Amino acid sequence: MELLGLLLFVLWVLIATICTILSDGRGHTPDIRSGSPWSAGNLPSEPYASFRM
Repeated sequence: MELLGLLLFVLWVLIATICTILSDGRGHTPDIRSGSPWSAGNLPSEPYASFRM
């Protein structure tokens, strides 16, 4: 009987988790604008190997 109760509890937790994930908005993120400027911070414009010569 305890095993049945434990299995039902685990099944309930699994179903609740799946329902929460599906109703969470499914990962709505803002669109990436294609006109935004691209920058790489302080990275050099030449390969690092060419600086070591």
